[in-house]
Amino acid sequence: MRSSTISRRSALLGAALPAALPTALSAATPSGMRVGVAAYTFRKFSRADAIAALLRLGVRDLSIKEFHLPYKDSPAALQAGSKEFTQAGLNLSSGGVIVTYREDNSGLRRYFEYAKTCGFPMLIWMPNAAQLPLIEQLVREFDIRVAMHNHGPEDKNFPTPASFYDAIEGLDRRIGLCIDVGHSARAGVDVPVAIAKYRDRLIDIHMKDLRDLNGHTDCEIGKGVLPIPAILKTLRLIGYQGNINLEYEADADNPESGLRASLAYVRGILAGLESSKA
Repeated sequence: MRSSTISRRSALLGAALPAALPTALSAATPSGMRVGVAAYTFRKFSRADAIAALLRLGVRDLSIKEFHLPYKDSPAALQAGSKEFTQAGLNLSSGGVIVTYREDNSGLRRYFEYAKTCGFPMLIWMPNAAQLPLIEQLVREFDIRVAMHNHGPEDKNFPTPASFYDAIEGLDRRIGLCIDVGHSARAGVDVPVAIAKYRDRLIDIHMKDLRDLNGHTDCEIGKGVLPIPAILKTLRLIGYQGNINLEYEADADNPESGLRASLAYVRGILAGLESSKA
């Protein structure tokens, strides 16, 4: 699907969203959404520098990537590293994305042990289909949620929210979706429509924007082709209560300025929706 087609469909959805959604979603609900950051944004920063930048940006919710709490670290080191974040006032909402679709099933348990040690209530995951039964067993054992992360047209396992939704339909309800809006759009998905359709399993959002849909063309949120206002409006209308974790990947060496603008844009749209009761 071409970006112009997505833009037209989403513009129409944003303008007349209550009519486009099921009747039960037409009434606005109190917003419990939290705007956070995916720590992949700060992949070239030390843990201390990433924490300092997040505090300057007024961020409190964080999805951790392995760069700042390495899998190979000892339990004591992981606990100490997690404590650095929490003592700074940061809430570690999740860990990941954990990518295991090329791994043997025997190694899956270590990621749940990692999450337990770090204090993550949820893991963001990219598995293959054969790993889902064991992941479900581990979810029940550890009582840690898993949000399945689609990764766009390059992902031969689960490129879209729909592919994951169908795969997890009969699994433990602690297993849900992390819809990555950029990767979804690149796979031809109308993101607001997908959010509404799969709302019953939606537990995390990765938010970004793209200059176009022809590759990894990340840019500041609000300056690209993705229908960010319609996405946020849909999340509010469905009563989404999870995190919206921003990813700004355009400038790994100096992401703070672009992330600041992206946060301001998303926060501004949400504030406008709240004040207008849209």
